[in-house]
Amino acid sequence: MTTLQSVPALGTHPASGSLPSRAETREQLSKATYDLLVIGGGILGISTAWHAAQSGLRVALVDAGDFAGATSSASSKLLHGGLRYLQTGAVKLVAENHFERRAVSRQVAPHLANPLTFYLPVYKGGPHGAAKLGAGVFAYSALSAFGDGVGHVISPARAQRDVPELRTDNLKAVAVYGDDQMNDARMALMTVRAAVDAGAVVLNHAAVTGLRFTRGRVTGAELEDRQDGTEFGVDARLVLNATGPWVDHLRKLEDPNAAPSIRLSKGAHLVLKRTRPWKAALATPIDKYRITFALPWEDMLLLGTTDEEYEGDPADVAVTEKDTAQILDEAAFSVRDQQLSRDLITYSFAGLRVLPGGPGNTSKAKRETVVTEGRGGMLSVAGGKWTTFRHIGRTVMNKLAALPGHPLAEDMEPMARLPKKVPLPGIANPNAVAHRLMVDGGTPGPRMAADTARHLATHYGSLSFDIARLANENRALAERIHPDAPEIWAQVAYARDREWAETADDVLRRRTTLTVRGLATDAVRSQVEDMLAEGR
Repeated sequence: MTTLQSVPALGTHPASGSLPSRAETREQLSKATYDLLVIGGGILGISTAWHAAQSGLRVALVDAGDFAGATSSASSKLLHGGLRYLQTGAVKLVAENHFERRAVSRQVAPHLANPLTFYLPVYKGGPHGAAKLGAGVFAYSALSAFGDGVGHVISPARAQRDVPELRTDNLKAVAVYGDDQMNDARMALMTVRAAVDAGAVVLNHAAVTGLRFTRGRVTGAELEDRQDGTEFGVDARLVLNATGPWVDHLRKLEDPNAAPSIRLSKGAHLVLKRTRPWKAALATPIDKYRITFALPWEDMLLLGTTDEEYEGDPADVAVTEKDTAQILDEAAFSVRDQQLSRDLITYSFAGLRVLPGGPGNTSKAKRETVVTEGRGGMLSVAGGKWTTFRHIGRTVMNKLAALPGHPLAEDMEPMARLPKKVPLPGIANPNAVAHRLMVDGGTPGPRMAADTARHLATHYGSLSFDIARLANENRALAERIHPDAPEIWAQVAYARDREWAETADDVLRRRTTLTVRGLATDAVRSQVEDMLAEGR
């Protein structure tokens, strides 16, 4: 492993693109009065901050942990229409989801999303027949205006050529449809960048310790910087509670008598090394309502998910032995045993879906977004799907514009007047970016390895060239962080100076893929911590 020389921060001059220090950001937050304070740096809060900043509002965004540090980086990594919703007749919902999916993957973030073919195997004695699933995937593709081809049925032999570990015993046919895939943590982080580019002020690792009130109205929050213990406050005309699984905790700070508004469903996933390349994903029906996924992702295989009610502390959510056994058992319906060896597991993670309160099986619940107003005027937003994150941001903004008395309406541009498909930073054709990185390193300098070039292109888009320049200016930064992963040390410096990374987990779990690959060794973690410390 390379021993890195001291790598100082990139500088704080605006032209360098580096971020202000935490102390500078705290001072900025504490001295101004914001139109909107968003508490919660998951994708719902991030998207709302992005759209609010675009509308001209003065926006602040804080999170007690890292951006996308909880549920938003614990998804199935899909942008999808929701095939299972056809089962309940939610045709309009599927069409709306498809619209948002296509917008993100085609116009907003083509550098961060990639099309993925799904195979839906039909086994003898399974919950659905070939004719029903064939009709289902045709209807699904029709609701997407056939933008991913026409849903159809193929033979087991044809499917096994693309998915070599497909179990063919009693396999009658395979239905085919298309959706999209992403790295959720990277997508969230790029949306934070977009919010900041639009004028928002953001700070992660800043926990709310209390709310500020003026004549009974919530007008800000008291915070503690978890990196150094500094206490400060933020004043705002309106506060939005977008804390996901913690939404009711914050509502009780506003009103100790607030009744529970949500329930939580735990979803667990496993990441495994692949025994052979896969060219398609498997979506296998488990029962009438549930599907289990086997997804090629980041050169690995992602299995999941579970769906069961969760009543514990959201901070304690974790993958249990029961979860692991369930995921492997369900995957075994369609995946061969050799690919499901526990020795191949590199990582596991669990997240919490936020569902509207009420009775019934969580697996049948719709992923609805609920916006409520508390007695102190704080708005709370919870629930929804990753796929519709832009739509959720617009929905919250329309709610803000329609508040009684219209407190913000005069200061904000209506959503209808704003561009519909604003791209995220780094938008570019990832194939073109990867080609240039391989040909000339993106800047005058040595050529870049093909896997590193492809990784940078599909996680940063055209911003990859900034990382390439760092690597060319300091050859130690061009070295791989771990020999078995595509990431290079320049990404750590970049995460530290331009992507709000404060801890080793920020870097290894969310800004790179070292943790999910099982490669965040003690030695790697130590070097990352040293590099982060050099920038403080």
